[in-house]
Amino acid sequence: LPQNNFGHCLHGGPEGFHNQYFDVVEVTDNSIKLAYTAADGEMGFPGNLQTTVTYTVKDDNTLDMLFEAETDQETIVNLTNHSYFNLSGDPSVPCTDHVLFINADYYTPIDSTFMTTGEIKKVYGTPMNFTKRHPLYQTIGDTSWQDIRYANGYDHNWCLNTYKDGKGDDTKVAASVYSEATGIYMELFTDQPGLQVYTGNFLDGTVTGKNGKTYPQRASICLEPQTYPDAPNKKEFPSPYLKPGEKYHHHSAFRFSVR
Repeated sequence: LPQNNFGHCLHGGPEGFHNQYFDVVEVTDNSIKLAYTAADGEMGFPGNLQTTVTYTVKDDNTLDMLFEAETDQETIVNLTNHSYFNLSGDPSVPCTDHVLFINADYYTPIDSTFMTTGEIKKVYGTPMNFTKRHPLYQTIGDTSWQDIRYANGYDHNWCLNTYKDGKGDDTKVAASVYSEATGIYMELFTDQPGLQVYTGNFLDGTVTGKNGKTYPQRASICLEPQTYPDAPNKKEFPSPYLKPGEKYHHHSAFRFSVR
């Protein structure tokens, strides 16, 4: 596999799915279904992987996402959504005032290359504890904690309480983000075992977005439901392997409200 991040294969390689064009296969008044087939050997991964993703906007202000995939050879699949959110409505303002909740008693520590060590540790008594919601600024700068020092903020995987015995409950809140400035409240629901939270630590003002806005460090937060990073090399983690005849299924949803 391509080594595009400290000797690791990140995001499926430099030409992963985030850099591919998907075909539109179905459109309704409130949904769109997209498809992409990764050829055997693409980015080093085995098997012809047929992938679809369906985005649906529901009447209750929910963005619903369904990822599915099938393969003709055993391969590795771990799809997610990497949208950046700033609920203040102004991405030039850091998201550190956002109030974060993560429904997880455990997380997976990382090393200096941002890779999981294989450990699964309790969050209690550490800056990784978001079981009691609090603003990011209260703990994001706690460099006395090695994990935060390595990532220069949050870029870690939490082991969701909503996933037990090999099955995720996508009816329960896995995480939420709240902006006191606007009252916008976002809840995440997912059937995935893990949640990667990234706080834009490597944004540096060089990227220009809509309306000429530049994105400074921590301009936004990402909630990425998935299986644990480096799961192919850590047998104690939930398996990311997909075999012929099986179907990969990932359902997640972001629900928005004002409080």
